[in-house]
Formats: sequence, structure tokens, C-alpha cells
Amino acid sequence: MQLQGLVVALCLCCGVTAGKYSREVNEPEPSGSDGHTVEFRIAKLNQVWEKAMRTQLSPVQQSELHSDLKIQEKDEMQWKKMKAEGLDENGEKEAQLRRNFNVILAKFGMDGKRDTRPLESNSLKDHDTKEGDIFDDPRLNKLWNKAKNSGKFSTEELLSLKREFQHHKDKVHEYNIFMDTVSRTEEIHKNVISPLEGDVKENVLHQKHTDLKQKMRDLNQGFERLSKLSHEGFTEDSEFREPRVIELWESAKRTNISEDELDSLKEELRHFETKVEKHSHYQEQLELSHQKLRHVEALGDKEHIKRNQDKYNTLAEKTREMGYKMKKHMQDLSNKISRQGLQHNEL
Repeated sequence: MQLQGLVVALCLCCGVTAGKYSREVNEPEPSGSDGHTVEFRIAKLNQVWEKAMRTQLSPVQQSELHSDLKIQEKDEMQWKKMKAEGLDENGEKEAQLRRNFNVILAKFGMDGKRDTRPLESNSLKDHDTKEGDIFDDPRLNKLWNKAKNSGKFSTEELLSLKREFQHHKDKVHEYNIFMDTVSRTEEIHKNVISPLEGDVKENVLHQKHTDLKQKMRDLNQGFERLSKLSHEGFTEDSEFREPRVIELWESAKRTNISEDELDSLKEELRHFETKVEKHSHYQEQLELSHQKLRHVEALGDKEHIKRNQDKYNTLAEKTREMGYKMKKHMQDLSNKISRQGLQHNEL
């Protein structure tokens, strides 16, 4: 009897230990072995974040990365639930998640590849570059210089136009990253031996090419809009100012959803635009706070440093939180527009 009790106790102990370690590998505990708070529940995301803290990313880039990783975490947790329920049998969602993760790594230069494409998207840094050559793409530079010297735009309108140009530049950068991931997948696909595995990878590759074509269409439409704006200026009935909101609105108008639904969406996009503008304001304040902290650190007053460090940490946390909520809202709106357009096309 005592022997049986000992065996049961040992089994329970081993079960708890095994469960504990397998859970820690996939979803770390709230605080690590060094006592620091663990940011993410998925180990690979935490590893990326810890690596980012050791690199020279700007405060705004750190904030953007944190928001992207939070979105990735949310999507992966949802996928785990889907998989447990027997969904995603063909692995499409899993492949999309892996693709999104690779894009995040490449976007912030953390994929181990030397990327010569510009990563800096903080508008505060534009004064560090030559004003006549700030968009890398000669077509964008030509359009920008023509618009800037046309006299059609007020100072405020030029700032709005510049944001749209910068957004397009970032979208081109993301497209190039995405194209690289497709090329790498094709290389892997060539080395597949199993016919069954080949069919699965063929489907993944087909989906990637479909996504790539859609991104190229979006880029072409975005460039056409910039070209039209540069030549004609903003119209009085321009609905929105923020590039990401304009992109969603233009996408919605290209679907055949009803006028009532468009009006409802327009109101929702106005609320979203306020959120985007507020987040942009916090990003600017974060950059300024970081510059002030560096200045204070150079002076060496410990009490002053601590006070500014606390302010900076609070602002950084708030900016990350707002960034996540803004990107989550944008994801929801994008999915909503896609679903509504698809429903009406089916009708």
C-alpha cells in the first residue's frame, strides 16, 4: 500500500514537472528567471523583444515592434484555439502567421539578413536627409518635388501629403520584404521530395502569390492617388487626412457595398482617424522625451535622471498600448471591409 502511494506521488510529481516545463517553453510565466517581467506569452515573441532591447532601434521603432508583436501574439493564440478545435486542416492560417512573423522580423532588421532597404519611418528624422531626395523611389521624389513647388498646397496640406508619401514608401518597403519571403519559400519548395508535402507547399505558395498580386494592386492604386493629388491638390470634400484611414476608405469605395453601409463605415473611420492621430502625437512625444532623457543623462544628476526615466517609461508604455489598440482596430476594419465586399459580390 505504501509502495502504491509512493508510485502515485512520483507520477503526480513528474506530471506536474513535465506540464510545467512544456508550458514554459510555449507560454512563459509572467516573470523570467532574472526577475524581469516577460512581455509576451509566446516564447519566440519574447526572444525577439529581448533581442530588440539590445539593438539600436529608436523609441518609436521599439513601440511599433511591440505593437506588431502583440498583434502577432493575439493571432497566434486564436490559431492555437482553432487548431485545438480541429480547424485550419490545410494549414493556411498557420502559413499566414509564419509569413506575418517573418515580415515583422525583416521589417525591423531582425531576420539575420543584411537589409539595405531603409527602415526608418519616423517623420521627425526627415530633416536629417536631403530634402530633395527623401523617398528613395525616383518617381516619388519627382511627384513630391513637383507638388511642393506647385503652390497648390498650404503648409498643413503639405504635411498631410508628405504623410501619404511616407506611408506609400513604407508600403513599398513591406512589399519588398514580402516578395523576399515568397522567393525563399519557392527555394524551399524546389527541394520538396514528398508529393503530399509538395501539394501542401504548392497551396501555400499559391496563396503567397495571390497576396503578392493584391499588394501590388494596392501599391499601384496608392501611387495613382498620389499622382492625382500632386497634380490636382486636395479637394474640399476630402474625407480623411491620415493615410491608413484614406487607404481603408478607398478600399471600401472599391467594393459594391450599399450607401448606408458606406455612411456607417465613414463614421467609424472618423473615430479611427482620431485614434491614429492621437497615437502619432504620442509617438512624437516619446521621441522628444527620449531626446530629453539622453540630455539629462549627460548632465549626470541622478535624481533628475530618475524622474525623466520614469516619465519616459510611462510614455513608452502608453504609446505601445495605444499602438496595439490602433493596429487591432485597423485589422478589424480591414477584415470588416473585406467581408462586406465579399458578401455583396456573392449576392
